[in-house]
Amino acid sequence: MTDIILIRHGETDWNRELRFQGQVDVPLNATGHEQARRLAQRLAQEAVVAHHLVSSDLVRTRQTAQPVLGALLPQLHIDNLTDPDLREQNFGLVDGMRVQDIKDQHPDAWARWLCFAPDSGMPGGETTQQFHARVIGALQRLAQQHAGQTLVVVTHGGVLDMVWRTAQGLGLSGPRQSDIPNAALNRVRLRPGAIDILHWADTRHLQGLPAQPVYDQTRLQGAGGAPPADR
Repeated sequence: MTDIILIRHGETDWNRELRFQGQVDVPLNATGHEQARRLAQRLAQEAVVAHHLVSSDLVRTRQTAQPVLGALLPQLHIDNLTDPDLREQNFGLVDGMRVQDIKDQHPDAWARWLCFAPDSGMPGGETTQQFHARVIGALQRLAQQHAGQTLVVVTHGGVLDMVWRTAQGLGLSGPRQSDIPNAALNRVRLRPGAIDILHWADTRHLQGLPAQPVYDQTRLQGAGGAPPADR
């Protein structure tokens, strides 16, 4: 059994510009840095006990992890600090593109995307099934390596969606059903064959900051393609 504190990276300009960020290396903006600072401050104030920290190797997660690392030292072991298997989904040809540009330049791919089918993905990218296998495999591997401990994982919105679906016994088809704010605290427990959600989308430390872009995939289908905030 392993407890994992899951953290989505702080905000980037591309969140605000409503792009498919995917695996493009986009840094935090000023709000994202403040979110990360507040997150670290809360963890320090609550004297959260954690043994290891690992993040995606993309810059927005590493920048979010840095103040967290400072807040939790000296208790943390920081070997193998980054893991590329914790990256966001690969969207291939459309990584970094705005939704309207995808609709204009790749209408067939956009139409397939709106079906939210597990075996579908953007051209040159991962399918949802491939992405899910990568994410859950990485978390299971980390849980086995750190059995009986608490692990901090700094990652991406799509990764947390895969965790939520797995924990709730949901399939991979259909739109996202969980709230996944930037720099929120999410805590899960991995045990053989199961993921238990202990708490989710806790943003009390972010009060007073600008409202976050909301990625509502249910609106994508109903409105013909309202843009995502991150994926």
